[in-house]
Amino acid sequence: MVETRRRRWLGWIIGIIVVLGILKVLFIYSGIFNVAATYPDSAPVAWALSTIMDNSVKRHSRGIEAPPLEDPAMIRTGLSHYQQMCVDCHGAPGVPIGAVGRGLNPDPPELTEAAGDWKPNELFWITKNGVRMSGMPAWGVTHSDKEIWAIVAFTRKLPSMTPAEYQAMAREAPAKMR
Repeated sequence: MVETRRRRWLGWIIGIIVVLGILKVLFIYSGIFNVAATYPDSAPVAWALSTIMDNSVKRHSRGIEAPPLEDPAMIRTGLSHYQQMCVDCHGAPGVPIGAVGRGLNPDPPELTEAAGDWKPNELFWITKNGVRMSGMPAWGVTHSDKEIWAIVAFTRKLPSMTPAEYQAMAREAPAKMR
């Protein structure tokens, strides 16, 4: 009797798994999910993607040791890279997010606010590896770790920087890094 009940439950569980698998395949091939960047994600989807990203970054950045990030020359180098590669999507003090950044979904974070939410090793990992389906490229394929750490050093300064300080630094920074 107990064995029959176990087999019946096992049959139901296997049946549910098979049905869910079929439904998943039908959903994937149906085209129902709107992938347009102009179509906002629902609150549950946005929460799930954000939570997955946060936890993935925290997990994969463990063990990365940040070098000293206070060297003014390193920060100026980071600013130059930031101006070329990051400002259009993430803005800067007194500089709004540009056309490319406004067209992304999910919205790229304004790093003048969000950079303080991440540890240096996490910012390094994000900058080096990018984030799938967010528009954030993997700069590690074109830039050395030293260059990426310079970007991190500058990015860490953004939350405390005024627009006037940013403009003054921008005038002093090398115009083109690559």
